[in-house]
Amino acid sequence: MASNNPSPTIPYEPVATVDSANQYPPSQPTDFGPPRPGFFNATSHSTMSSTTTLDVRSSTYSDSYGKSKQNGDLYLDSPSESDAPGARGLGGSGAATGGSGLEKAEGQVPLYGSQQTNRRRPKMNCVTKLIIIVCALLLLAVAVFVPLWFFVLRDKLGHGGHSSSSSSNHNGNSGANSGTTATNNGDEQHVVTTGGDGSLVTKDDGSTFMYNNTFGGFWVFDPSNPLNESAQAQSWTKPLSQQWQWGVDKMYGVNLGGWLTLEPFISPALYEEFYPDAVDEWTLSEHLQAKYNSLDVIENHYKTFIVEEDFAQIAAAGLNWVRIPIPFWAIQKYDNEPFLERTAWTYFLKAIEWARKYGIRINLDFHALPGSQNGWNHSGKLGLNGEFNFMRGVMGIANAQRAMDYIRILAEFISQPEYRNVVPFFGIVNEPLSNIQGSYPKSAMEAFYAEAYRVIRNAGGTGAGNGPMISIHHAFWGPDNWTGFLQGSDRIAMDLHPYLVFPDGPADPDPASSFPAKACAWAAEVATSMTNFGLTGAGEWSHAINDCGLYVNEVGKGTRYEGTYKTTVKVGDCAPWIDYESWDDTLKANLKDLSLASMEALQNWFFWTWKIGESLETGKVRAPFWSYKLGLEHGWSPTDPREASGKCAQIGVPIAPFTGTLQSWQAGGDGAGGNVVGLDAYPWPPAAIGGFADASTLPRYTPTGPIITMPVKTYTATAQGSTSTINVGDGWTNDADTTLMAVPAAGCDYPNQWDALTAAVPTC
Repeated sequence: MASNNPSPTIPYEPVATVDSANQYPPSQPTDFGPPRPGFFNATSHSTMSSTTTLDVRSSTYSDSYGKSKQNGDLYLDSPSESDAPGARGLGGSGAATGGSGLEKAEGQVPLYGSQQTNRRRPKMNCVTKLIIIVCALLLLAVAVFVPLWFFVLRDKLGHGGHSSSSSSNHNGNSGANSGTTATNNGDEQHVVTTGGDGSLVTKDDGSTFMYNNTFGGFWVFDPSNPLNESAQAQSWTKPLSQQWQWGVDKMYGVNLGGWLTLEPFISPALYEEFYPDAVDEWTLSEHLQAKYNSLDVIENHYKTFIVEEDFAQIAAAGLNWVRIPIPFWAIQKYDNEPFLERTAWTYFLKAIEWARKYGIRINLDFHALPGSQNGWNHSGKLGLNGEFNFMRGVMGIANAQRAMDYIRILAEFISQPEYRNVVPFFGIVNEPLSNIQGSYPKSAMEAFYAEAYRVIRNAGGTGAGNGPMISIHHAFWGPDNWTGFLQGSDRIAMDLHPYLVFPDGPADPDPASSFPAKACAWAAEVATSMTNFGLTGAGEWSHAINDCGLYVNEVGKGTRYEGTYKTTVKVGDCAPWIDYESWDDTLKANLKDLSLASMEALQNWFFWTWKIGESLETGKVRAPFWSYKLGLEHGWSPTDPREASGKCAQIGVPIAPFTGTLQSWQAGGDGAGGNVVGLDAYPWPPAAIGGFADASTLPRYTPTGPIITMPVKTYTATAQGSTSTINVGDGWTNDADTTLMAVPAAGCDYPNQWDALTAAVPTC
């Protein structure tokens, strides 16, 4: 958030096809309307596992547990989320009989019954005994026939490889439609667990929750084949196994902001303890380290702020994409940087697993770059006087070199066949501040984007399905200024972040009812960019009609609305805008209209953000405009994004959205990447950066460091008494990509890479 303004190989075993009369899942699932609102308040509950379990998977994830705040130690964002590990119930007695393979939350037989009293029981007559014997024989027959049918006869009779505990599985008509299925994989047998609306989901720790999705979506988790990509978020969203059609399929997305890259206004409870000194993740890390001698608080935030239920709820809300901001320290940090190194990556791998399970695609957003790309708090370090050192100052080139290596590492990982369908979109720099306050020339940003294009396509190749769509932010030059950039390239998208509440002057005093029309005005810019540049969408937008909210601008810096931030003109009091529980139906309707108008105008979009954490002081969300989830719970977020169609005309502002077709090369088709116009005109590193018209005099890093490869999660499968490790990639796509990483040259006395705008240029 800017506070200023060739056919790919499918790397999974697909769900077996069956005859059209018994197709599973159905080719055109029924649409069942909006999700049940109560789902968005759901929390996990632990269930007692059966004494018979199917040990099919283990993980290399390590757990860390929060200490109580009362003891002066760690803080947990979500107290309702259980930290206690439990036994997995993937199999249980259900798996043993070919049933659902999931533990039921209700109606379970207790492991130990109540103690019997020593009473004499009445004798049974002959008729009663006969009835009991007949019933016992019937139960025995069922116990023998059911597993025989599911595991042997059904496949032999040609019914395909999938069954369920309900004949209406995946069509939304069943309240408990999860199932296990045995399919043959060579000489081995594996179990597929899946379910639609009303099914029970068992998590890694053994806790469960009910899956509610009235849009025909269903989840799939195959413990023997964790790369299964057959789940669907909704009936209208393609499973991951089918290639996304850029410019045709619609991206209805939400950001998981503030999860792996912290922001004060999203998780204020982390910062309030150190107010006003902790203003960004850098200073927060310093204070946590000083007080607790560890950064475990941050890992506990990773663990609890976004959990598996969030992905299920996102699908239930009609959304089919998530944008996940990730910082460079998820890969590596230098010794003088206080961040928690590499831990965020563990949770990004969890996100990939959850996205695959619920049929959701990921837009990986490189949100925080070395030296800071804009000096805002979400870049890792707030530049208190506008300082930032990416493409600017003495260390501007060196920081950019380092960022390029991290882009390469991420591209090599997500371009692997095992991950490219789950992460088919890569935003390579979030909000680089080029055209504000003369930060650094557009030519420097063009050179960076051109080199990133070379690096990413070298990793994954060219053509649809090979590596991700590459998303570039317009760097505050506006999308029109990028017309013609790298024409003929393979899949480059334009990223817009339209907000209505961050003017340089006073806040907009207009009433809430006027804001939907303002959002409709975005349609023309999007349509023009789709025509002249290629795929265009909004990586961020929100429901905000003013900048009221705790830490929305910066920690302790006030708001424009109250005249205490960048202006002395007061428009009003922020208190009623923060107290969402007092909002009336009219305001909620206005905000919902703003949301739907934005969706229609932007066409492909990611709301900022899914969740805002509660304040430590009040126990409530204090920036409610920015939480999509809160809006679902209280009635101002749309429960079905498809309702956006025609909204602008409905409010009297008809628009002309892009309805054409992208050119073939823009979508990875014929000609993509074959002849990129002007690519050679952008040398790397650039000739000039901010503050230095001749960047050749500046210090650089040298390509002498070992290559970092990001780890994969380890999965093991047990079959016929033996355990094996499942191949899920090795973190690197192109084995020929062997250039060493750029690292500080031995003997060179570099200045501080975060504070070098006016430093002396070293002689090395």
